[in-house]
Amino acid sequence: MGDYLIVALSTDEFNEVKGKKSLFSYEERKHDLEAIRYVDLVIPETNWDQKIDDVKTYHVDVFAMGDDWAGKFDFLQEFCDVKYFERTPLVSSTKIRQMMNASD
Repeated sequence: MGDYLIVALSTDEFNEVKGKKSLFSYEERKHDLEAIRYVDLVIPETNWDQKIDDVKTYHVDVFAMGDDWAGKFDFLQEFCDVKYFERTPLVSSTKIRQMMNASD
């Protein structure tokens, strides 16, 4: 779908606002994403309202998101194509966290 992949990664502080807690710090998660050869740039996601600015700043042509968010980012269609992808069946970070907490 493109030749340059930008990943917006929620900061630890933004995760708190969303009521989520990551197993790893923002810096650790960023480092892991940067190690993926298909990822060209990782940017911090610090709030709900930055998406339009990010699309404009980074000249985004396609905004991609899991289909569990279908329709939520249609407002970006004024600025770029918006694609929702089917989630990978049976893969869930929430389920992984639940399993890890159950083993504690």
